[in-house]
Amino acid sequence: MTNSSRRTPILLATTTVLLLSSLFLPSNALDTESTSTMTASKIKGITNVVIAIAMEAEAAPFIEHLSLAEDADFFPKVTPFKAYRGLHEDCDITVVTNGKDDVHASGVDNVGTVPAAVATFLALQTITTTTSSPPDLLINAGTCGGFKRKGAGIGDVFLTTAVANHDRRIPIPAFVDYGIGRIESVNASELAKSLNAKLGVCTTGNSLDKHDVDDFHMEQNDASVKDMEAAAIAWSCSLHNVPHLGVKVVTDIVDGDKPTEEEFLENLSSAAKSLQEALPKVIAHVCGKHHHEL
Repeated sequence: MTNSSRRTPILLATTTVLLLSSLFLPSNALDTESTSTMTASKIKGITNVVIAIAMEAEAAPFIEHLSLAEDADFFPKVTPFKAYRGLHEDCDITVVTNGKDDVHASGVDNVGTVPAAVATFLALQTITTTTSSPPDLLINAGTCGGFKRKGAGIGDVFLTTAVANHDRRIPIPAFVDYGIGRIESVNASELAKSLNAKLGVCTTGNSLDKHDVDDFHMEQNDASVKDMEAAAIAWSCSLHNVPHLGVKVVTDIVDGDKPTEEEFLENLSSAAKSLQEALPKVIAHVCGKHHHEL
């Protein structure tokens, strides 16, 4: 047998192995361009941020401040949700709001967990589809009730450490943790120092007021602040594997003496202005950084 004839089976075997390897390896294993893109994404840090805000009165000052433009084609036409987009601090910014109630023809803001979860899910899905990658961070910005037992005062800015539900009570052992639905927020301790903000758990429920049973579960959640959307928004973020952070301004004291609805309406305008002042600082801090640097 000549050297040439001995090499032929070896070459054929090698070719066969390479061919089979290409069939069974993941497609991106041989895609150097894809690998380079992923590496570049990790290097560049946070450059695409979604900001979910339930009420238009809360969002309007910030949208105006950043000169964001409405994107009428962002959400499906059948939904009431609104999207405003633009560039700021070298970041792609998308602000989404829950829009107004058409179903019951009340014209009020769509507050609560259902519209918040759906709007967030669709926003993350749209950006992931159009850019081939999910957003780097979702910020849930808005007003909240605060607990004086946790040191909250009117106008305080809180960053969430975690979110949980206090009114999703399912007293069946296998469902208890699901009902509470606790989800950790991205660690933002450096941002808290920069803003002189406070840190704490946000507890979520679908009622503005509260009852004794709510008090018990909110305390069990170790809540510093209370809202009507955060846990639902975090749930949608988890489905898309997008880190989330709540930026909340206190409008009312949950464990105070004033009726919640009166105190909320009294302080909503000033809280929206505080939010407008805080959010650009938040964007300036997070853009370009990695999550562990927040």
